[in-house]
Amino acid sequence: MPTQTIERTDQEIQHDVLMELRWDPMLQPNDIAAAVRDGVVALAGWVDSYNKKWAAERAVGRIRGVQAVADDIEVRLPVDAQRPDPDIATAALRALLWDAFVPVGQVQVNVSDGWVTLRGEVEWGHERRAAEHAVRQLRGVRGVTNLITVKPRRPTPEQLRREIEQALVRSAETDAEHINVTVEGDTVILTGRVRPWIEKQEAERVAWSAPGVRAVDNRIVAG
Repeated sequence: MPTQTIERTDQEIQHDVLMELRWDPMLQPNDIAAAVRDGVVALAGWVDSYNKKWAAERAVGRIRGVQAVADDIEVRLPVDAQRPDPDIATAALRALLWDAFVPVGQVQVNVSDGWVTLRGEVEWGHERRAAEHAVRQLRGVRGVTNLITVKPRRPTPEQLRREIEQALVRSAETDAEHINVTVEGDTVILTGRVRPWIEKQEAERVAWSAPGVRAVDNRIVAG
């Protein structure tokens, strides 16, 4: 029997978004506002670290009915958290070196006014994400631009589709029965319908983790 989808109003989504932001202890005592239109959540306000800006977006993604998030939160670093760009660059290189998921010597770092830009080439999508995670939490970072490219080994489209479907089944955060995987060349196309927006994001993360993926077209409908 198919699951009945209950549409949620923007007001209901906004209420839950604001409650979730207030519930998350990591986001206190920052000032974040949220507006919702057609399931798209626009975040504004400020936080005192880039990692909290990222956490706010993740928190909103957990709410059922959210279709997308526009994050315009400003990062206002306190005086004791500000660092010169060379210090941030040194800390970023050290963090990348110590992260077991980031291949040594494959990622370059540029820092300008606290904003970190990552460049380089890796074989796996999860290595690209690991590099961003490693620098996102560093003191003094105001933002991260991830320009790392993925140059993977090349399995056949059928092998790639099968590996992604199996990974979706293993994931506790995705309902694999409602997600369809299609592979065209080295691009993965995801379709289907899930409930919380974060489940849509998890499916995309799983797809990016597969070898050979250069692009993910996430057409999954959340809500």
